[in-house]
Amino acid sequence: MTDRIDLGLKDTNAGCACCATSAATDAPASTAATVTEDVLVTGMTCSHCVSSVTEELTAIDGVENVTVDLNAGGTSRVTIHSLTPIDAAAVQAAVEEAGYTLAGAPA
Repeated sequence: MTDRIDLGLKDTNAGCACCATSAATDAPASTAATVTEDVLVTGMTCSHCVSSVTEELTAIDGVENVTVDLNAGGTSRVTIHSLTPIDAAAVQAAVEEAGYTLAGAPA
């Protein structure tokens, strides 16, 4: 078993020993009603990938928090927390800017 090192990142299932993190996630900062949207992203393999996607998505106006359930080399679930719905085209553009691909909406 690999020891986990808390780097303060938001992925919950790191894919490689060099990027292992704790399962801690941050709750949205606001106490107002929050819109939560899940998207599926392919191509992420480690916490650096998670960081890149998180950075691009949190740059979208209205996004308060992003959490990632990393499935290294597979399809990862990315949860976007915002006060209002986020435009799907903006989400797709942010994910692609980070270098990854949307797999489609979760079932």
